[in-house]
Parts: sequence; structure tokens; C-alpha cells
Amino acid sequence: MRLMASVAGMLAALPLAGCAADSQSRLPAFMRARAPEPPPEAPPDVAVLVRKSLDMIFVATAQPRDLEATPAMRTERGDAWTACVRAQIISVAGARLRRQTYRLTIRQNEIIDRRRAVPGRDCVSDDYKPILPTK
Repeated sequence: MRLMASVAGMLAALPLAGCAADSQSRLPAFMRARAPEPPPEAPPDVAVLVRKSLDMIFVATAQPRDLEATPAMRTERGDAWTACVRAQIISVAGARLRRQTYRLTIRQNEIIDRRRAVPGRDCVSDDYKPILPTK
């Protein structure tokens, strides 16, 4: 009889034990408390990143002018940001070329990838703002 009372008491306390279990506990996942979601990351300042990474985005001899960039937007997976940057550049021979546009991928306030925008598909209708040089 004592054994049954003891087992019944433990079974009654079992559901309550899962309530206090944190996300690092050894209990099965459905019994653990969820880990708190990280606070949303603020969008990166694209203008600052472009100014400090000009040599990475454009060839050094291109002498980019009239820089413009779009605000950063979250990627579909949500683990990075994308933005577009465009500028008037000069060829190696010194001739003015048409405006070049690049799509940037940004993670943790660093440009991790840069690709030339595909005409008609990337960076077409985005809202560009001028990037003013720092003084």
C-alpha cells in the first residue's frame, strides 16, 4: 500500500517537474521550456558598409562615383541581409562605362558576398539613395 501511495505521489508530481525545466534540460523537447527568441537585429547601415568596402565591391581602378544604395532587406531564410549598390565607373582604359549595379549580402555588419546584379531580375525597382562621401 505504501509503495502504491509513493508511486502515485511521484506520478502526480511528474507533470509539475516539466514546468520548471529550462531549454538546456535533459527532458524530451516537448517537456522543455522554449529558449527565448533573440531580439531582432537592426538593419545594417548600408552606406557605411559600402564606404568602408569600396575596394571589395568595385575594382580599385574603377574609381566609382555617384554611389547609390538601397536599404537592407532580410533574406528569405532570415539569416542575412541584402542590399543593392550602384555607381558610375571608369574602365581600365579611362573611358566612362555605364552604371554598374551589385547585389550585396550582409551578415553581422559585414559584406560576405557581392554579385553583379542580373538586369531585369535583381535590384530593378529598389529605392536607391545617394551615398554621400564622409568628410
